[in-house]
Amino acid sequence: MYGGPYHRVVVEREEKTLVDVIKERGYLVVGTSADFPPFEFVAENGTIMGFDIDIAKEIAKKLGVELKVVDMDFDALIPALQDGKIDLIIAGMSITEERKKVVDFSEPYFEADQAILVRADSEIASLDDLKGKKVGVQSGTTGEDWAVTNLVEAGITSEENLYSYDKFIAAVEALRIGHLDAVVMDAPVAKTFVKKYPELKIAFIVKTGEVYGIAVRKGEAELLDLINEVLKELKETGKLDKLVEKWFGG
Repeated sequence: MYGGPYHRVVVEREEKTLVDVIKERGYLVVGTSADFPPFEFVAENGTIMGFDIDIAKEIAKKLGVELKVVDMDFDALIPALQDGKIDLIIAGMSITEERKKVVDFSEPYFEADQAILVRADSEIASLDDLKGKKVGVQSGTTGEDWAVTNLVEAGITSEENLYSYDKFIAAVEALRIGHLDAVVMDAPVAKTFVKKYPELKIAFIVKTGEVYGIAVRKGEAELLDLINEVLKELKETGKLDKLVEKWFGG
């Protein structure tokens, strides 16, 4: 028998992508902050539903897997994504240059401005009327960024008068019982709260021209491409318009 040289065979295994992992796992893990109606909220039966959740269902369908929605505070979403606890974020998240440094965003799927929510008997009608007032925001949001820049740093109200909450609903409750004079939040969500609570109204809209995107971890190109494909299909088939009509009334 010929005793030739020993040849070591090295088999290079192709590393699995996140899409591969999701398909093998059988479900997509989506992170959201379910206090942002009608984008995401907890229904009376405990189910998380909304405009964003319907889009997430379409992404899961494209992957051929089930959908698992994880609810958490808004400012915990990006850390959870980076730690691999969730596969993507869909939470009415505005695309900003700061966030783009740490996550990759899909193509925009919704446009929104900021609104100033007040009690119905309030005389607040302009930015100047917020001088010295107690204003609530949700921590980690673009509404908070706007309030810091345009209210605190501009000298309209003090840092002590700017209150950050983990959940929007907590800020709205504080407004309703008189602990706050106003809440800064995305206009579509403010309109939803006004419908639910007739004792509230929108004082004025701040044109910020924000757009929402779906966030994935940096470098997850395959998943991002799939998400963009789903968004494109929803737009081209008119399904996105139908979802807008379903959740926003046209």
